[in-house]
Amino acid sequence: MKKFILAAAALAVLAPAYAQELNTEDEKTLYYLGRMVSRNLKQFNLTPGEGKLVVLGFSESLDGKDSRVDESYGQKIGEFISKKQEALAAEEKAKAKPFLDKAAKERGAKRAKSGLIYKETKRGKGASPKADDMVKVHYHGTFTDGKVFDSSVERKQPAEFPLGAVIPCWTEGVQMMKIGGKATLTCPSDIAYGDEGRPPFIPGGATLIFDVELLEIVKPEKPEAAPAPAPEKEAPKTEQK
Repeated sequence: MKKFILAAAALAVLAPAYAQELNTEDEKTLYYLGRMVSRNLKQFNLTPGEGKLVVLGFSESLDGKDSRVDESYGQKIGEFISKKQEALAAEEKAKAKPFLDKAAKERGAKRAKSGLIYKETKRGKGASPKADDMVKVHYHGTFTDGKVFDSSVERKQPAEFPLGAVIPCWTEGVQMMKIGGKATLTCPSDIAYGDEGRPPFIPGGATLIFDVELLEIVKPEKPEAAPAPAPEKEAPKTEQK
């Protein structure tokens, strides 16, 4: 899969030099494929020189030329990508530290041992959920620069999910809320999506901020009771003569 991503990504790199009108549906589809693949390429943060090497390998393979290296280098792709991701995650964490320190000092903010920064913005009056509860929430998720990456508020559709099946920041933070309450959860990457992130939407090492409203603790539906079995009919009695 990674080989396909890198090879197809070369198409996206070549695209600017291959200017043409997009007339047919196939041409438009292939163009959009390049756009989609380029999103995956961005996560590797390749330098211009590295990008040219990717294009070189792609174009020479397409032309049927012999490879300049043996197949053992295919096994090194994962190692190369891991190094890139580790470097990017470290950079993201370093950039987020001042933001996290500032958020922790805001009035009403509480910093948990896990690193979660919890700030209640509206006090709820109902019960608090447990980790194994199903909850219904509205949320608005942003990066430290304010860019929105996901929002049920913008979709105008609340989300329902088991609280124990989401990122640790949510599992911990939403349990601190009461029904009807609102809070801001500032989540360091260690309790969000970690160093790997969720490419291409969330980079590795990213700190995430969620404005959450707890709407409901969803109670499981009780199974319908099975109908009682019909009484057995007695066999007709024969008259004794």
